Amino acid sequence: MADGAGQADIRGLDIDKLAKGFADEESKFKSLTSVSTTAARDMRWYQKTAGFLDSTDTTGITASQIANMSDRSRPVVVGQTWTRNNDKVRKYFVESEWISEEDIKDSDIQVLATNIRDLTRAVANQVDFRIYDVITESQSPSNINTAAATGTGWDDIINGNPILDILTGQQNIRSFSYDAGMAVIVMNSIEHKNLMNYLITVKGSSWTGYSSEKIRDTAVTSILGNDVIVSENAITDSVAMWIPNRSASWRSFMPMSTSVKVEEGIARKIRVWEEGECLLTDPKSVHLITDTVT
Repeated sequence: MADGAGQADIRGLDIDKLAKGFADEESKFKSLTSVSTTAARDMRWYQKTAGFLDSTDTTGITASQIANMSDRSRPVVVGQTWTRNNDKVRKYFVESEWISEEDIKDSDIQVLATNIRDLTRAVANQVDFRIYDVITESQSPSNINTAAATGTGWDDIINGNPILDILTGQQNIRSFSYDAGMAVIVMNSIEHKNLMNYLITVKGSSWTGYSSEKIRDTAVTSILGNDVIVSENAITDSVAMWIPNRSASWRSFMPMSTSVKVEEGIARKIRVWEEGECLLTDPKSVHLITDTVT
């Protein structure tokens, strides 16, 4: 059983000073957005319609009128459109239990330092969850591009085809005039395992030198020109592709902040908070591959 800060078990000299827990999971997704600040909790922002401007089809004319103008004719009128959105910032807020001055003084574990670090990571982790949730539209796409995985998923070694699924994502992103070569491929470790198995075991023998090369590298860091990002914060049974610093924006109202509340001579309490919201500014630069697990 894990011990809290006020329990005697963590204060003895016999405990393992190199106390180990679960492996840390890096918070990654904020760095894959365009980060800016907002001065207000209520945000009004505009989402530009994706794609190239073109003329509207009319009766008998379906080709672009921009490229089919006769001499002395007036230019065709086209214009950009925007969708107005309103969002509120979210507050991510957590605090520790009261940690007695005695526990701080004689515990082998660095109670204050450990709590500050882990509470900060807890907030950052929830921010990461929110960013992924916004970009993938909570796994229920309505504006972003989406397509189901080939066959019954990436663990289908007979009919599955992760390469084709990624190429489909690139094609969908490119069809809206975005540079698909700049996209990242974000997946859970389950999808990464199945991708590695497909590349090395299923297809490795048909690509000269590929299998042995990847076994030596032990990880796939990019494929088809796109960087691969593996995170447990990514939802399994799907894989997301988006363009860093373009697809979404993190609007920070208050940056990550920490404070120690002191009850003099008695105890201390640590608080950590951050306020902001993720905005999906360019949904058509995002592609979600669904049904990647049987």
